[in-house]
Amino acid sequence: MDFDFDKWTKLAQENPAEFERQREATLRATIAAAPSEHRQRLEGLQFRLDMERQRSDSPLGSCVRLNSLMWAGFYRLRKQLNTVTSGLSEEDPARTSAEVIPLQAMRERRRSGGQREEER
Repeated sequence: MDFDFDKWTKLAQENPAEFERQREATLRATIAAAPSEHRQRLEGLQFRLDMERQRSDSPLGSCVRLNSLMWAGFYRLRKQLNTVTSGLSEEDPARTSAEVIPLQAMRERRRSGGQREEER
């Protein structure tokens, strides 16, 4: 997607009605280009965002409402991810831990043919 922020900003300042028309057309085209299995959910989400914008008395109020929706979605996702990861067995170290190898140590291993300093 080629998005020119400066162009959109200028359009919003100089011609708000045209900005809104192009914004809606771009959103519709983006949703139409999405895989069919995602379109209904994207349309529903866009409807919800549009309704929140309409309910707001000001652009700042709209921003606050949309920000709240974003964070609510983030917390739901975080909760789901935590539920999934909490099901991992803590007794299986291969699934819950990893050895961290500093980049310098990796270079030394490559130079020495894969052996660690202490192994030589």
